[in-house]
Amino acid sequence: MADPKISVYSLSELKNTTDDALPNYLTSLKFKQSHFLTDVRLGLGYSAVAIAGIAFWADHKLGWDATKHWTLLAVVAYFILNGALTYWIWGVEKGKVFTGEINDTLVGANTSSVNKHKPIYNLRVRYEKQGKKPQQMNISAPFTRWFDSDGFFVAAPFQQWLASEIPVIGEADPKKVASSAASVESNKDSRKVENAVNDTRVDPQPNGASPSTAARSRKTKKTHS
Repeated sequence: MADPKISVYSLSELKNTTDDALPNYLTSLKFKQSHFLTDVRLGLGYSAVAIAGIAFWADHKLGWDATKHWTLLAVVAYFILNGALTYWIWGVEKGKVFTGEINDTLVGANTSSVNKHKPIYNLRVRYEKQGKKPQQMNISAPFTRWFDSDGFFVAAPFQQWLASEIPVIGEADPKKVASSAASVESNKDSRKVENAVNDTRVDPQPNGASPSTAARSRKTKKTHS
């Protein structure tokens, strides 16, 4: 089935589609994904729903007088579970898109939120080979590197970027590792995209000038310099 088309102007869609593509690629390389975080989140959520459902059923069948003390306990338990679920999502998972291992190497990948003025994908990767010191690295690239102008995700350049930047992925997929020259050109392209975004960014103008006038002014200054 073809990848769905998304809006290239929606940073959340660009990020979410990229987040979904990362574990799909790694599992295709025989990385064994851990679902522990997801299982705990689902367990907390379903437990809270089950408690609410049982409390409703008991009140309906037995009446308020017979169940009021149990209902109070159910309400307390429900809020505790929801509090734990909120903490788990924002305090433990914290943007994790992949946790797993390959060949005795533990791998974790986190993404950060995308700045609305910079369509750049930021990825923090931590991996630890057995008996060695953990390694952590931060990499970034513009979404235009793996999304075409129509909004379709192109897997090959995304996979090449991961394999070229992250050693443990490059070892698992050496055919996708780009040459050093290609990496240099890629970094230049990333900087060009970021600069272009900054040039067209709309900032408030204290002197009342229109955004388009301000943008032309910035371009004129760059030309003269």
